[in-house]
Amino acid sequence: MGFEIFGFRALWSPYFFIFVALVTVFYFVLIGPWRAKFTGSEPVSRKTKLLFVSAMILLYISKGSPVDLLGHIMFSAHMTQMAILYLVIPPLLVVGIPVWLWRSIIYRPVIKPIFTFLTKPLIALIIFNGVFSLYHIPLVFDFVKTAPIYHTPMTILIFIAALLMWWPLLTQLPEWNSLTGIKKVGYIFADGVLLTPACALIIFATDPLYLTYSEPQAWINALHLCVPSDMLASLSLTGPDMFNTLPLVEDQQLGGVVMKIIQEIVYGTILGFIFFQWARREREQDELEAVSEFTPNPVK
Repeated sequence: MGFEIFGFRALWSPYFFIFVALVTVFYFVLIGPWRAKFTGSEPVSRKTKLLFVSAMILLYISKGSPVDLLGHIMFSAHMTQMAILYLVIPPLLVVGIPVWLWRSIIYRPVIKPIFTFLTKPLIALIIFNGVFSLYHIPLVFDFVKTAPIYHTPMTILIFIAALLMWWPLLTQLPEWNSLTGIKKVGYIFADGVLLTPACALIIFATDPLYLTYSEPQAWINALHLCVPSDMLASLSLTGPDMFNTLPLVEDQQLGGVVMKIIQEIVYGTILGFIFFQWARREREQDELEAVSEFTPNPVK
């Protein structure tokens, strides 16, 4: 039985596609025709635009394409979706939104003090990893997955926490760059350590943890998040095993492994980026010192 039985809306989420498209258009209007309205604005590089568009494409793939439906059927697909949503998209947004636009967002009387506190490195790490780990406690997970009234706010909350977590590491605003050099390496290492318990809980579990992937009625209730109710009512479904050929525990363990692998790839890429930035700054500093050393003092 194929996924096409769930219908076009469940597979391709046309309303979410429209939302993502409107956000993308609004971004290009802000950095284009409306750019002159922002203090200190300047042309946005092609690289910055590409990073933002990449974030929007990945956002639609993870939450609007058939990947979203598959994430309600296979736990391993769900964890892949989570990794893209919280470990890949937020850093792209942090660097894909120009500095002057970030300043216009966060330098507001109410937002700035809250943002300043929540992006302190230790606070940001605790918030993201705490919320992410709490979400994957089986009781909380099954509760949140049963209705949009719980699931949508939790998804937004974790996404905001992910943005806050990535901000101290990747912000392009010099006045907000509190981490430098070895501190950034330590930050990434600490983030990886804090995320490990949640992945370990899943990888080393010997029994199915989540009812929404093992108990038929809980699974059907969770499908309401992405399948229209009228379509779901017309289908004769017995459980996720109709589509998932992997045993439940193996699928669950695969999900934890995939999450950890994507985490290591992303963090390794960021480490490489940080290293080359540091090396470039050191080289430029050495060149400046060399020039100043051989520049004769002016005669008074």
